[in-house]
Amino acid sequence: MKHLFAFFMFAFLVGCAQTPDWDYDKTIQFNNYKTFSFAPNSELDASNEAYQVNGLMEKRLRGAIETNLVKQGFNLAGTDSADVLVKYHVNVDKKIAQETLNTMYHAHWNYWGWGVQSQTTTHEYEVGTVIIDVIDNKAQQLVWRGVKEGRLKKNQTPEQREKTVNETVQAILLNFPPKPTY
Repeated sequence: MKHLFAFFMFAFLVGCAQTPDWDYDKTIQFNNYKTFSFAPNSELDASNEAYQVNGLMEKRLRGAIETNLVKQGFNLAGTDSADVLVKYHVNVDKKIAQETLNTMYHAHWNYWGWGVQSQTTTHEYEVGTVIIDVIDNKAQQLVWRGVKEGRLKKNQTPEQREKTVNETVQAILLNFPPKPTY
């Protein structure tokens, strides 16, 4: 029974892991891009009511994007001379989770019976979505988009928040530039 419970917990945790999603223009020669800059209107929405979306988060997000692109061989350039412009968005949505626990019982002292008891709990949580767009600067056209969502954790230290942002951006940019398919 103990092993069965461990298996279900492992399956649940693996099922909760969100993998990034990518989309891109297959006609683009991504190896021609060498420089990047942030799009002039690339900043987090100040009207967003989520407490995690703020200037501190913006600084972490920009830093993580810049670090990852530089590691991949891109050079930061001025907005006018960059091959691509990077724009990012963050959305926070509230979701509701329901969990139902079913328990069964049968033989009792002086009583034989069969029954099922169900208990359902509901709780609200927040899911954050990070979207990174890459725009061809000459054509002013979206050429690549990466998205990752995950459950937001509260009461994190600044170091934990930075680590989470770095891991998220790294996972999103794992497929930029897209690998050629033959």
